[in-house]
Amino acid sequence: MVELVLVGALALVVGGCACVVWAERGGPRWARMVATVTLAAGELLRRSEKDWRRGLNRTGGDGGGD
Repeated sequence: MVELVLVGALALVVGGCACVVWAERGGPRWARMVATVTLAAGELLRRSEKDWRRGLNRTGGDGGGD
């Protein structure tokens, strides 16, 4: 079951990337919409990763101890 979910997620990622390339070359309207969603999702993931890393740095403590 987990493998099926992972294969589905991989198919969505590959399909989204293909739509981004196709839209850059003047693809149909639906491909441009899928490309926009794909790029927005990538940006959200990138921002959340930055926020997560910042949160780790804040809670890291002083690095020493006694």
